Amino acid sequence: MTDRTIDGYAEQSDFPADDAEVVTPSDAVNLLKISRAVYVGASGNLSVEMANIGTAIVFTGVQAGSILPIRVSRINLTGTTAANIVALS
Repeated sequence: MTDRTIDGYAEQSDFPADDAEVVTPSDAVNLLKISRAVYVGASGNLSVEMANIGTAIVFTGVQAGSILPIRVSRINLTGTTAANIVALS
């Protein structure tokens, strides 16, 4: 991973997102970068692989327009019914 700076400061995990990736849920393909947050555009369940534990967790009933402040490596196809998902990194 490349070190990045913002206004001369080394990037920290609590810095705001400065990149985004439209997500196609997959049970095999990871995101290009670990997310800082996940935007859900259409309500439903969201099955994710958390960045540090690699275990599938399902967020049930996520409302449209929600931004979840979670660091994930993958949005799983199995268990995800939400749509219009964007990973913010």
